[in-house]
Amino acid sequence: MLQPKKTKYRKQQKGKGMLDGNAHRGHEVAFGSFGLKALEPAYITGRQIEAARQAVTRHMKREGQIWIRIFPDKPITKKPAEVRMGKGKGAPEYFVAVVNPGRILFEVDGVSPEVAKEGLRLAAQKLPIKTRLVVRPDYAQE
Repeated sequence: MLQPKKTKYRKQQKGKGMLDGNAHRGHEVAFGSFGLKALEPAYITGRQIEAARQAVTRHMKREGQIWIRIFPDKPITKKPAEVRMGKGKGAPEYFVAVVNPGRILFEVDGVSPEVAKEGLRLAAQKLPIKTRLVVRPDYAQE
């Protein structure tokens, strides 16, 4: 499961307006020929990213190459069940990646367009947001 090896601070504040607006960085296909672009803002957990990665890898039969363009570096805390209010903030439970609309989540290269499209479609099913398949602008079909 994806998570930071170590962090400067164990807990983080929620952040105001983190999911507002569109992605300014990581919004173009940079490494592969095909990409999966987010259309909605969301927190995507390390488990969801890993499930999507496994779906793509299995469909591509470990051919070609996959790039994961998001990383879960924001800790989400949670209090135990049936605990009274107050007494401080809960312990970190899991990590999420903050994803804004327009962000490229995964990229694929080295496989046929059909395999790439189907693999990314399977990955999109594992994610809690609407996505779109994008193709590199200078991609030329052989």
